[in-house]
Amino acid sequence: MRTSLASESCKEAQLNALNPQSWLQVERGKISKLSSQSPSSIEAFVKVPEPPVLPFFKPVDYVEVLAQIHEELESCPPHGKSSLYLLQYLVFKGLGEVKLMRRSLRSAWMKSITTHEKLVFGAWLKYEKQGDELIFDLISSCGKCAKEFGPIDIASELPIDVNVTSIRVFPVNGSKISRTVSFWIGDEKVECDRQKIAGLSEPFNAMLYGCFTESLCEDIDLSKNNISPLGMRLIREFSLTHSLDGVPPKLLLEILVFANRFCCERLKDSCDRKLASLVSSRQDAVELMEYAVEENSPVLAASCLQLFLHELPDCLNDNQVVQLLCNTNRQNRSIMVGRADFSLYCLLSEVSMNLDPRSNKTALFLERLLECAETNRQRLVAYHQLGCVRLLRKEYDEAEKLFEAALNEGHVYSVVGLARIGYIKGHKRWSYDKLSSVISSVVTPLGWMYQERSLYCEADKRWEDLEKATEFDPTLTYPYMYRAASLMKKQNIQASLAEVNRVLGFKLALECLELRFCFYLALEDYQSALSDVQAILTLSPDYRMFEGKVAASQLRTLVREHVENWTTADCWLQLYDRWSSVDDIGSLSVIYQMLESDTLKGVLYFRQSLLLLRLNCPEAAMRSLQLACQHASSEHERLVYEGWILYDTGHCEEGLRKAEDSICLKRSFEAFFLKAYALADSSQDPSCSSTVVSLLEDALKCPSDRLRKGQALNNLGSVYVDWGKLDLAADCYINALKIRHTRAHQGLARVHFLRNDKTSAYMEMTKLIEKARNNASAYEKRSEYCERELTKTDLEMVTRLDPLRIYPYRYRAAVLMDNHKEKEAIAELSKAIAFKADLHLLHLRAAFHEHIGDVLGALRDCRAALSVDPNHQEMLELHSRVNHSQEP
Repeated sequence: MRTSLASESCKEAQLNALNPQSWLQVERGKISKLSSQSPSSIEAFVKVPEPPVLPFFKPVDYVEVLAQIHEELESCPPHGKSSLYLLQYLVFKGLGEVKLMRRSLRSAWMKSITTHEKLVFGAWLKYEKQGDELIFDLISSCGKCAKEFGPIDIASELPIDVNVTSIRVFPVNGSKISRTVSFWIGDEKVECDRQKIAGLSEPFNAMLYGCFTESLCEDIDLSKNNISPLGMRLIREFSLTHSLDGVPPKLLLEILVFANRFCCERLKDSCDRKLASLVSSRQDAVELMEYAVEENSPVLAASCLQLFLHELPDCLNDNQVVQLLCNTNRQNRSIMVGRADFSLYCLLSEVSMNLDPRSNKTALFLERLLECAETNRQRLVAYHQLGCVRLLRKEYDEAEKLFEAALNEGHVYSVVGLARIGYIKGHKRWSYDKLSSVISSVVTPLGWMYQERSLYCEADKRWEDLEKATEFDPTLTYPYMYRAASLMKKQNIQASLAEVNRVLGFKLALECLELRFCFYLALEDYQSALSDVQAILTLSPDYRMFEGKVAASQLRTLVREHVENWTTADCWLQLYDRWSSVDDIGSLSVIYQMLESDTLKGVLYFRQSLLLLRLNCPEAAMRSLQLACQHASSEHERLVYEGWILYDTGHCEEGLRKAEDSICLKRSFEAFFLKAYALADSSQDPSCSSTVVSLLEDALKCPSDRLRKGQALNNLGSVYVDWGKLDLAADCYINALKIRHTRAHQGLARVHFLRNDKTSAYMEMTKLIEKARNNASAYEKRSEYCERELTKTDLEMVTRLDPLRIYPYRYRAAVLMDNHKEKEAIAELSKAIAFKADLHLLHLRAAFHEHIGDVLGALRDCRAALSVDPNHQEMLELHSRVNHSQEP
């Protein structure tokens, strides 16, 4: 979960905010053409917000930090590992690597030694997976369960203290002491076995057998010790049986307080555990947590905390819960969460920021986080995050101190916060100089440094800095958006759209879709505007546009008034056209529109999930797949979607069983396709190819539309290629192309290449490039079928279209290495590593460092790569070899 914290706009006074009400009243033809609008009105319409100050840990050299963490993990004691994995999580969060973040969290949970750590990280994993209940149910139905998400039996996890034993009684006054003692509570007498009561604690032992006058008394008044007669009788029973079975909660609390006062540790521990077992609701936990903290009852406190954490994020809307979690001192935190206090407040502050980063509770949780920080890294994370929240709350002086403290601890990114505050206070030149100083102080500047400095300079200089920002980090969206908006204000329409399309070609960023939506509105291209807003709503149904002022769904309703309505048949034709031209965003939009009226919602949600996977939106894809399950029109259809969910979550065998169950009910295209796909991907037996072929042929015999049949023919061709049957493969690809499955050009190109016809392979890929709207992968594939110079040109185009594709960097680096240009080769890899934590890039750079004798550089990259994938065999071997080479 990421939270974007918007900064104070540096141009707030210069840019007119768009009034969404003007759109709410728009009618057909009311908005004038762009050509007739003044630059100032266009400027207001296509306003680009300043990039947010991100509340993340963003080290200048994340590779070095990951390597340090890995090295510490190798040597630290077991109790320190979970904290290091949490730090690793924070690094990956700053890089936006969601899968790696969750793997680090799971590692923290698996390496947890204490019950409190297991409780916190288990709850964190559950929070990260909220909304995936259907997946958990499916996995459970297959005989598996995700143990980290379930509640912990706190009482069994927290062992009884070995010191909590019966007191050895040594009578001082011997035979003079009566065997019984009567405790008076008001007018009622409770007669007890003196020795048994003395055995409850040292104070009772001293009172009844020591040098105190009570040791000679047969009657002792306990009226002023807040214990009732019934409570005292239950204590008497405990002294005899060591059991509190059947005691109601109110009396247990009374006995707990009494036991704590008289140091009856065994009695107190029994009360603690008994009360812990009774925590079943949030209200129970709220009422009992105060007692737990006040009476130092760790089992009860942990049980209450567990209930709060398993109800995240909802419980943070309960003021009583927030007060209990915020109003704590170090001793209280120790009772509640042991040594896992930093982890706890890291979780709570993240959840609270996702709810409302400006809220008081967010600030309070971050204050507690700072109090819990023990290491330099923990402090800089807490300082920076709290600084971001103070900035949002316009508490500028306090925010400035926090950013300064984070910077002093070594978090260079916190200079962004300082620069924003400097600008707000009227020190624009100071902000510019501050960023310039940072840029000149590092060996290799990062994109965000130039992006931030651009906010404090004008016109050409700003453009120049943003070009630098894109050069160093092409994944930053603000530079593209600023350039696109500037070009649109100059009425350079094609260049403006090309600029925003550059980033949308590899990163489906909502803010970029929103900007393009605004462009289309200004151009009165309502069909394209509708397409973009429907894509936005597919990704984020509750998205709000124009700085959160207007719901995207409301704008869609208004734009639709300007667009011709499509029939169901029109929609299917439009979907077919867009799917065939590899226009994934356009296809998403059409499906969104079809879902309004089409009865085949399960089928449409399934198609939606396929598109979202292609667009690298796995979470949205899984959400669509779950919706497909919910809207399946039949049992056999639902089983197929359940099978895909299981397959996509790594449960291939269970997915196969779902496909078989579906086939037993009805032979359908999707069931056979799923079974073939899962079998081909999971089986290591070469002989399974014939089974896959048979399954795909069965699929093709079943009714389906051409979109899916084209995919099946394409997959069948791939199996034939792997099988060496090139003629049959070519037939499959040609038949797929006949029904406009455009990606089949790539398979046919491979057939040509295997027939030693590189020219035909090159031409086939050229056809795909010409037809496909998203064609970075086609350029990359075509580069394999041409000479080195053309290969270089194609791969340069790949990097321009999709800078996240790593093969071009590796290829160029390898060519440079072959030409003995070692520094240039390493620099080529470093350029990509700066913004993408990729195993293969780190692996190759580690090998290059080893080759030139830079053992420390190789070791650093090995450790960072193993942070990305701890089980990569080749990386483990290289790490072992490099590690041994530095030993004396």
